[in-house]
Amino acid sequence: MKVSYHGHSVVKIVTDGKEILIDPFITGNGNTDLKVENESPDFILLTHGHGDHVGDTVQLAKKKDALVIAMVELANYLSWQGVKTHGMNIGGSYEFEFGKVKFTQAFHSTGVETEEQTIIYTGMPAGLLITIEGKTIYHAGDTSLFSDMKLIGERHPIDLAFLPIGDNFTMGPEDAAYAAKLLHAKTVVPIHYNTFPVIKQDPGRFINLLEDGNGKVLQPGETIEL
Repeated sequence: MKVSYHGHSVVKIVTDGKEILIDPFITGNGNTDLKVENESPDFILLTHGHGDHVGDTVQLAKKKDALVIAMVELANYLSWQGVKTHGMNIGGSYEFEFGKVKFTQAFHSTGVETEEQTIIYTGMPAGLLITIEGKTIYHAGDTSLFSDMKLIGERHPIDLAFLPIGDNFTMGPEDAAYAAKLLHAKTVVPIHYNTFPVIKQDPGRFINLLEDGNGKVLQPGETIEL
């Protein structure tokens, strides 16, 4: 299995010939190496409804009828746009063709901003626990630090964790480092930073804060094999 990072919170998983994209914010993402015209995922996983996470989901999903897996309200909203979806909720898990997905809590906000200057509620924000080929990946989504991360790590031994460090909208480096301590993941990768001026961070500083020395900064397009 190959897991790659593509700027902001975009993660790609390739397993058994299937491609999974998490939070595919490509158009407007100055830090990504991806181009929408080159991507044809089989599955899309979403943590919440903000535009910098839903991103190009609808266009990408329609390329080859990809299944979009999201919180049920967000899934319903996307289904109205002609996308095939599977709705889930916090604490629930489901076995898909590629592996198992479980939605965890995250502390953030969520919603789609419309051209009419209204906000459509798209369910709770979430993190993702993805178990494939006997390995578990945790994508925390957008979240603050919360104590139940310790429980997540104890209940689901994590091989690879993606944690936001940008501050302002999510955890900053210090809180994210404490989150890593609670999770005890084998490898921790920082995400959700440097896309906008307000979330400018030095990922190397975050790595230096990790007590377990288990951090790795991935450049856009760089891959980890699990």
